[in-house]
Amino acid sequence: MSRRGWFLFVLVGFLWGIPYLFIKVAVDPDNGFTPAIVVFLRTAIGAAILIPIAIKQKALMPAIRGIKYVAPYALLEMIGPWILIGTAEQKISSGLAGLLIASVPIWATIFASMRGDKTVWHRTRLMGILLGFIGLVAVVGIESIKGGADALSIFMVLIAAVGYSYAVMMVQTALPGVSGIAINGLAMAISALFYLPFTVVQWPAHEISMGAVNSVIGLGILSTGAAFVAFFTLSAIIGVARASLVTYLNTAFAVVLGVIILNEPFTTGMALGLPLVLIGSYLASRKRATA
Repeated sequence: MSRRGWFLFVLVGFLWGIPYLFIKVAVDPDNGFTPAIVVFLRTAIGAAILIPIAIKQKALMPAIRGIKYVAPYALLEMIGPWILIGTAEQKISSGLAGLLIASVPIWATIFASMRGDKTVWHRTRLMGILLGFIGLVAVVGIESIKGGADALSIFMVLIAAVGYSYAVMMVQTALPGVSGIAINGLAMAISALFYLPFTVVQWPAHEISMGAVNSVIGLGILSTGAAFVAFFTLSAIIGVARASLVTYLNTAFAVVLGVIILNEPFTTGMALGLPLVLIGSYLASRKRATA
């Protein structure tokens, strides 16, 4: 990988690792926004960045023509997962949320097998799925038993991870060759329109902290708009499959930033589960020529 490729790889890892910290601050019940408002503002800002780029690249119309696929993609990638993660982070740490999202490659591997990808049954990938699930059980079990995390919130983030994994596979199969920037820009616009009524109804009467405001701005500009541009630029250099390995770097950033900036605890469940989930996800996502 070139130096530019490595720079983009680390940059995307950071930009997609820090949103959990932003969300945690933005949805603070005392001086922040509701999760629905955060999703609206995030997607509105993201759409405002990506759609003009797609128009300049003359790539928006193919995405619009594929709206019947982009709309369910928006539901499974943004409308559902982002409200679930935001709601969950009112009760669990940002690092734990990031760790649970790291299970996306495992779910994606399972979905691929259901769609006929026989390479999934290679022993290395099966070992990855097994290790990943052991890691998740370690995290969920220890955190729940010790009372360190809300079980329902953990379940919400895992459902978000499942949505992520299926959404990407679905839209890539349905709209091959269509610009990822255009697809995601349009999906963000759809998501913003969906949450606009909730934003009007739920706009807070209490004072909003500057930390929450800045977190939403950072979430929209950095972790939504800029991150997607950087990811698809990276994908053009090293391919989507290799670029997707940035998932593992995201998780490390999410956990470390939560501990350093928000003083979140690095729990026993995270210590045991993090390496297992990361190693398992890596092995599960490895492609093999034969089954």
